[in-house]
Amino acid sequence: MLDSVDAVMAALRDNDARPYGRQRTVTAEELVDAAEQFDDTALRSMALLELMEAYEYDGERSKAPVVFARVLKLWDTDPDDFGEWARQQVFWRFKWVATSLLGTPDVPLAAVRRWQEEMRNRYRAAGHGLQPYYAQRFHLAAHIGESAQDAYELWVARPRTELSDCHACEVRARAGYLVRQGDDAAALEVWRPVLSGESSCAEEPFVSHAQALLPLLRQGRLDEARSSHLVGYRFARGKSGLARSVGQHIEFCALSGNEPRGLEILAENRDLFGVTGDPISRLDFLTGVEVLISGLARAGHGALTVSGPPGASWTVDTLLAHLRTEADALAARFDARNGTDAVSARRRDRLARRPLLAEPLALGVRAAAAPELAAVPVVPAVPARETEPEPEDFAALVLRARELHLLGHPDAERLWRRIDERLSADDGAAADGAAADGADPFGAGVGSLGRLRAELAERRAHAALDRGAWEEGAAELLAAGDLFEREGLAGRALATRTRALVAELVRDEDEEQVGDEDQAQSTTGPVVDWVALDAALARAEELAAAPGGPALTDDDHLVVLQCRAYAAHHELARVLPEPPEQPPAEQAARFAAAVTAYREAAAARGSVRRLSVARQYAADIAARQGRSAEAVEELRSVIAELEQAEQPWHTPRAYGLLGQALLQSGEQAEAVEVLHRALAAAARWADDSYPFAATYLMAGHASAQLGDTGAAIRALSEAAGRFDRKGPEAAGDAARTRLQLADLLSAADRPADAVAVLESVLADTAAGRLDDRLLAQARLDLARGLYTLDEYRDAAEEYLRLATVLEDWTEDLHLRTMVAAEAAVALALADRWEAAHAARARALAAHEQWPQAAPVAGMLRQFARLTVQHEGPDGLESALARLAEADAVRERTERTEPGVETWYPRAAVHYERARVYAVADRYEEALAEAERTISAYEAGGEQAETPRAEAVRLAALIEGTDLGRRAEARERLAAAVERCRRYGLEEAAGILADLRERLAD
Repeated sequence: MLDSVDAVMAALRDNDARPYGRQRTVTAEELVDAAEQFDDTALRSMALLELMEAYEYDGERSKAPVVFARVLKLWDTDPDDFGEWARQQVFWRFKWVATSLLGTPDVPLAAVRRWQEEMRNRYRAAGHGLQPYYAQRFHLAAHIGESAQDAYELWVARPRTELSDCHACEVRARAGYLVRQGDDAAALEVWRPVLSGESSCAEEPFVSHAQALLPLLRQGRLDEARSSHLVGYRFARGKSGLARSVGQHIEFCALSGNEPRGLEILAENRDLFGVTGDPISRLDFLTGVEVLISGLARAGHGALTVSGPPGASWTVDTLLAHLRTEADALAARFDARNGTDAVSARRRDRLARRPLLAEPLALGVRAAAAPELAAVPVVPAVPARETEPEPEDFAALVLRARELHLLGHPDAERLWRRIDERLSADDGAAADGAAADGADPFGAGVGSLGRLRAELAERRAHAALDRGAWEEGAAELLAAGDLFEREGLAGRALATRTRALVAELVRDEDEEQVGDEDQAQSTTGPVVDWVALDAALARAEELAAAPGGPALTDDDHLVVLQCRAYAAHHELARVLPEPPEQPPAEQAARFAAAVTAYREAAAARGSVRRLSVARQYAADIAARQGRSAEAVEELRSVIAELEQAEQPWHTPRAYGLLGQALLQSGEQAEAVEVLHRALAAAARWADDSYPFAATYLMAGHASAQLGDTGAAIRALSEAAGRFDRKGPEAAGDAARTRLQLADLLSAADRPADAVAVLESVLADTAAGRLDDRLLAQARLDLARGLYTLDEYRDAAEEYLRLATVLEDWTEDLHLRTMVAAEAAVALALADRWEAAHAARARALAAHEQWPQAAPVAGMLRQFARLTVQHEGPDGLESALARLAEADAVRERTERTEPGVETWYPRAAVHYERARVYAVADRYEEALAEAERTISAYEAGGEQAETPRAEAVRLAALIEGTDLGRRAEARERLAAAVERCRRYGLEEAAGILADLRERLAD
């Protein structure tokens, strides 16, 4: 019941601890009403200021001026009843009101200027500096587009005051002005301390991350743009007060080639369409969305279903019409109020932007929305090459497509697509009529319509296999074989059906390429049907010897031999022992025979393409058996011969295998170079069937081993995106790659980026395809990452989800103990003490069954520290009880695990006990515990010198500051400084020396 001043004050404190959002805002409104029943200026002002803050951060800025008018009325009537914090807030929030009035088109410009003058007069009367006033004048000038440079100089030339915006927010405003002036480089230099995290506030650096996205893209700083998106969007997601930032992230996705990600963000934030209390921010949000939607409309996706304002269904076309109508009208209202077209001009400039990159920027997170938009781009960008010209004559088109097909030239696919289009355009009717009149209706040796349809079915089959649709591809191959048979092309039918026999193996091999570079093998997977393959070879030989000329071509015969060699390679690779030893005799003999036959036949027929494939099979097996030098030499020779034969479009796979072999032999630097050469060549020749994802993954591993973290992050991000574009069949591979990416980001001290990636993995339905252990590790990593970011409530929730998963485990039960202990600490830090104590009890109970001394003892020590932080001296007894439990954990370890070093947990408990005694003003006991800490660290030897120095610092503080024994403390510190320098601990020595000097004052 809010029937007393104390009750309302307590409710205000509780509400202040809530996250910004609708619940906090509604509660703040109710608390203003509750405060009004009391004639208490301090209470009423606190309630009004709380409501104003809720409006400010919940997208309801336009309501703030009315609330502040009530605050000023109280201030003018009874200023002495405002506490110190409230007095400061009265003057601070003049700026909030100025911003709100400027961002509301219904407020006349004259009223905005009058308010700024009111602000100036109030500041002067109170003796405050006018730099904040000049900042507001600049914001007004920049908004209406008049005299902005003069206003900017008047603002930045003045010294900051205690009422100036925080340093990070002022940096953002200065950088934003430079961006609008067209100087991205200067803006990013100004932004540097904020984007690097050196300068921050409640919303920074996250708002700056959103605003800097496009300047970073335009400057080619793509790694930073990726990171700013990952970190910035996590903070802005779903927050009404950050609609502008959400719009900027959506616009960034559109301009970086990540339209599916943009649509996903739009779906996650569709409730922002209902936030109307901050018109200028709403206009920015709507414009950012329109950049994305208009781009989709231009690309021909007008009928695509997208998320829009709740309560209706939307397509790209209908949402675009809605956005244009509302946003144009809103911009026009601002222009009418301002007397300039500056707002509409800025909107037009944004809408005129087009994608800034030649290919999508890999973001590292999965976009589940609109997978049909995720076309595979050409990566990396390479100089354009001349493509095969398309003959106008249909017969010439078909004959050239067949010629290129025999060469394996990538332009063959484009010509076959054109053939399909031209046949479809005629609806096949004319061709069917011609077919009835003769066997070669198209003339010039093209052959029948049935043959063309068989060839097109074969192309569809290969396209399906390339995108990972294995069953569809095999079915299409069999259908094509039937069509060839019907046309009397027995050799072509045989070759196509033989391909179908090994189609299932392609999937298995692609999955294997995703593995680590150590090529760990598995004996699972499809079994090779050697009976059918032997029958195919026999049939090929029969057709070759048929009277009246061969019934199969050289290429058909080579296809059958290649399928056998491929199957033998697949089979042997599956059973090779690890580490490399003598391979199984049967499979090794079969491989040798199949590859030799293929190689000799290719050489006899002069097929450089087929010969290179046979040699690549042999080189790959050599590499897997540890004969890396042999493999490298063979592959270099293959590449040279392909170049000499002027067939460079076949080199990407050879480069890829060469990079893999170099990686296996420990030559990471050269491996990275060769793998990127493979990617560039595959992109140049538009080889969509090339395993881009697996190659990027290997390049990422190699770069990580070289210590080139930036290159590794880029490669793994690209690998994950490539797996996404392969469709649902590769979703598990994408998720596993992202887990590796998150590990790399965490190791690079980029926890916010890592958390964004892990959240993407766990939110994706593909997470269900992960191994249970990988999934559990992902949850543990996410929980720890959230903990590192001080997001303790969310961390605790992840720990509890993980604990639920672990309940079904029958192995590694000690993880239950560890997770319960870490969850308990996260809950305590989130101020959920009842749940924290329950988790602590679970951890102790689990420790009895599945001991985990380090995390449990660490939990108890942290509980002791947090208890006195939360309760002050009243928490002393509880804190000491926790530390006694930590000692008991250590003693049990000493009993059950003789020889285990326990100097650290012993010293750590003494250290925490010293701290809690100090909080309770029991300084003699605190000093005694600090000295016991120092003694305990003596047992740790040199590795304990750093924590020992910290223990000395604590002892000196207690001794010199709390007990007033400065001389003794300085003597203690002098000895410690000398000891630190003796061990080379210069930083610790500097800290202790500085404390010694301060105690001399």
